[in-house]
Amino acid sequence: MAITGVAIGSAGLLIAFSIVHGFKSVIQEKIMGYGTHITIETYGNDPLFRSDTLAVFVADVPGVQEVQPVIYSQGMLQTRDFAEGVFFKGVDPEGDLSDIRNYIRNGSYDLTTDENGMPGAVIGARLAQNLNAEPGSILTAYAIQGMPTPLNLPQIQQFRLSGVYHTGIDTFDDTMILISRSYARTLFDMAEPKASQLEVRVQNLDDIHAVGQTLAEKLPFPYYTQTVYQTYRSIFAWINLQEQTIPFVIAVMVIVAAFNLIGTVLIMVLERTRDIGILKTMGASDKDIRSVFLIEGLIVGAAGLLIGIFLSLAFYVIQDTWQLIPLPEESYYMTSAPVEPHISDFFLVSILTLILCALASWLPARVASRLNPLKVIAYGR
Repeated sequence: MAITGVAIGSAGLLIAFSIVHGFKSVIQEKIMGYGTHITIETYGNDPLFRSDTLAVFVADVPGVQEVQPVIYSQGMLQTRDFAEGVFFKGVDPEGDLSDIRNYIRNGSYDLTTDENGMPGAVIGARLAQNLNAEPGSILTAYAIQGMPTPLNLPQIQQFRLSGVYHTGIDTFDDTMILISRSYARTLFDMAEPKASQLEVRVQNLDDIHAVGQTLAEKLPFPYYTQTVYQTYRSIFAWINLQEQTIPFVIAVMVIVAAFNLIGTVLIMVLERTRDIGILKTMGASDKDIRSVFLIEGLIVGAAGLLIGIFLSLAFYVIQDTWQLIPLPEESYYMTSAPVEPHISDFFLVSILTLILCALASWLPARVASRLNPLKVIAYGR
């Protein structure tokens, strides 16, 4: 029972660590794939009047890989039967700086103009569902500056839906349409070289904070920068909360399992009382007796730990292959629990388990070493 307790406790902790790491990696990958590492805007929603000059300046900052001006504004998107308010994002015809093309579920990432003169557009899966649109559908975009009047009519442009992306995060999938920047300029009356914002992609993800801080120091008012961690701080805060609390809660299982050894080793001591007395009369020291039961406790802990590691590895393989633990995508942004084991977790859990098992074995071993050999032999009779 002690071995089983240690096995379940250590396996539970390893599995908890792997799921937390998996959550963090999958959600961070989706956010990094959809969002931009760093954005540069102005206070008051004023456009960047010389986005070309600013882009050249930003591109020279160490750590910056690529810079692109973007047109970003609100409007309405309509199909034959439905209409939705959306955010338009005008980017290079070849694509923006995100990895959204990796999340295309239907169609292809294509913003170019086809042979009929119809520009391509890409939207999210939830928006496509709301509009009852699929690749090849015609989308009609409406954009207007200020209040509509007979003299201030909306700009209208039709697009061909070329691709539908799916990240599983509703915030990303239900409000955005990607179009070519030239058509966005026409819709929102933003002549070149104006832009709504600059999107910056860094060379190394670990440098996002550092590059963002450098840009914030170099760019004067009214420019300000936001990293992807600041833009989506609520989602990252949720991830960090899970990473900090769940392993702590599951670690209690290991502590409880390790202290089950106290009862197990005490039973061993009671069963071996006569043998302890005989060993002591033959010259065995208290240290020798104590070492015997400490080693026995560690053997129990090590056996449970090895079984726990095997169980956790089996869980990783099964979950990764068959996704036995489903999740509601609207709450967790994924359809099944992800697993991502780290070798450092195995070392941490192993050391923690063996230390706790040694501490749990020390009290019964101390009791055994202090037994009086004469009373023990008499009791054994």
